[in-house]
Amino acid sequence: MSALADLPPDPGLGPHPAVRVLLLVATGVVGGVLSGLFGVGGGIVMVPLLIMLARLDQRRAAATSLTAIVPAAIAGSISYALAGQIDILVAVLVAAGGIGGSLLGARLLRSLPMGWLRWLFIVLLLVVAVRLFFEVPARAGVIELTPLSMPGLVILGVVMGVASGLFGIGGGIVVVPVLVALFGAGDLLAKGTSLLAIIPGAVTGTIANARVGLVDVVDGAIVGVAAAAASFLGVALASALSPQLSTLLFAALILAVTAQLIVRAIRDQPRTLPSAARTAR
Repeated sequence: MSALADLPPDPGLGPHPAVRVLLLVATGVVGGVLSGLFGVGGGIVMVPLLIMLARLDQRRAAATSLTAIVPAAIAGSISYALAGQIDILVAVLVAAGGIGGSLLGARLLRSLPMGWLRWLFIVLLLVVAVRLFFEVPARAGVIELTPLSMPGLVILGVVMGVASGLFGIGGGIVVVPVLVALFGAGDLLAKGTSLLAIIPGAVTGTIANARVGLVDVVDGAIVGVAAAAASFLGVALASALSPQLSTLLFAALILAVTAQLIVRAIRDQPRTLPSAARTAR
């Protein structure tokens, strides 16, 4: 995000309270549909919408989005569970790695150069997106738990948590394509399992944000209720679409996320130029 996104919005320029509520609801609906349709948190879309439409600053937008992800992911998980499209043990393994990974990501965020990490993650997303364009997922695929796959799922959770801690990317962006491509999951099973796996991290992050006063309970409730309701539509769309079309749309979403990261990386580069120039002198 630009430096302006980190500044508190001017209350005098904000929308009328009634209009603002409608904008929050619209944000939740968009995020909820994407959450149910693709098995992602939806934050990658909700955060910029909250900044642009509801005029929240960057930190409060991220905290509000994370709060809204909790009811959306729960509602989506219930829908997928009723259809028999969740592997609870797999979700537990991924979530266990995700909790540790998020802590590691927060630590790396303070110690490693963000420029290299960001571009490496961009490359990873591009590789995943390209592979999805050529991947033909099976709707009935299952995940075999073996002495090799179980630690692999925990490692996947660590990667999910690190990516979330470093880049603010919802876990489903990483988890869903990997479950399909490397673990043989059907597209619906991967999405349902992903939604269940991201709930513990979202709850943990929301509690942490609440402790430092970043969570606006009213805003989070409005967005979260709208997202939870809309997630049922997303799940219905996921079931109605063919695995091939759903995968292509998901690949397009990943490319959109990648484009947003590239723009953010380019915007952040000039900030480091003055210090680099002083060092060169």
